[in-house]
Amino acid sequence: MKHRSFLLYLPVALLLTPFFLAPMAVIGTESFSGQHGIGAEYVKVVTDQGIRTVLYNTFYVAAMVTILSLLIGYPIAYVLARLKGRWATIGIFLIFLPFWASTVIRSFAWMILLGRKGPVNSILLGIGLIEDPIRFIDNGLGLMIAMTYIMVPFIVVPVLNGLRAIDPNLPRAAAVLGANPWRQFLAVTLPLSMPNVAVGCTIVFVTSLGFFVTPSLLGGDLTVVSMLISEQANRLLDWPLASALAIIVLLLTIVIFALLRLSQLASRRRGNARSGVFA
Repeated sequence: MKHRSFLLYLPVALLLTPFFLAPMAVIGTESFSGQHGIGAEYVKVVTDQGIRTVLYNTFYVAAMVTILSLLIGYPIAYVLARLKGRWATIGIFLIFLPFWASTVIRSFAWMILLGRKGPVNSILLGIGLIEDPIRFIDNGLGLMIAMTYIMVPFIVVPVLNGLRAIDPNLPRAAAVLGANPWRQFLAVTLPLSMPNVAVGCTIVFVTSLGFFVTPSLLGGDLTVVSMLISEQANRLLDWPLASALAIIVLLLTIVIFALLRLSQLASRRRGNARSGVFA
C-alpha cells in the first residue's frame, strides 16, 4: 500500500526535479561561489543598508497590496456569493476579464491613467478636489494601486469559494436567535471564511514579493527585490549576490507557507476539540 502511495507522488517529483529543484540547486550553489568567501553574499544581504532598504520596500509594498486587495476583494466576493444564475456568471466573468491582457499592457494602462495629465488627475482637477496634479507615478502610491488591481482576483476566488461553502442555515439560525445581519456576518460568516481569506492573502503576498514588470514601470526610484536581482545579474554580473537574494526570497516564501499551514492545522484542532466538547 505504501509502495502505491509513493507511485502517486512520482509524477510530481518528475515534474519538479528538472523544472524547479535542479534550477534552485544551481542557484543555491552559485550563491556560495562569490570571490569574498563562502557565505559572504548572505552576510552582505544582512549588513548592507541599501539591500535592507530594498527588502523593506518589497515587504512593505507586498503587505500593503495584500491589505488593499483584501479590503476590495472580500466585499466583491461577498456580493458574488449572493448572486444567482446569469448575474453570478457575469460577475465572475468581469473579475477575470483583465486577465485577457498581459501584465505589461495593464501596467502601461495604469501609467496612462495615473499620469500627471491622465484621466484620474483630470477628473480630480475638474471637480475641484485638487489644485495641482497628484504624483502617482514613480512612487509607491501608483505602484500599489496597479498591483492591487492585478491581485484582487486572487483574493476574490478563494474567498468566494469559502463563502459559497458556508451552510446557509447557520446565518438563519443566528437570525432566529436575534442576531441582526451585521452580527450574523461577524459571528458566523467572517469566522467561517477566514481559512479562505488566509489562503488568498498568502497567494497575494507571496506573488507580490516577486513582481517585476509593474514596479519597473511604475515604481520609479522605489526598488524592490526582483529589480535588484535583475540589476545584479544582468547589469553588474554579480551572479552570487543575485542568487543569494533569490534564495532568501524563496526561503521566506517557504516560511510563510509553513506558518499558514501550521495556522490551519491549529484552527482545525481547535474546531475538533470544540466538537468533542459539544458531542
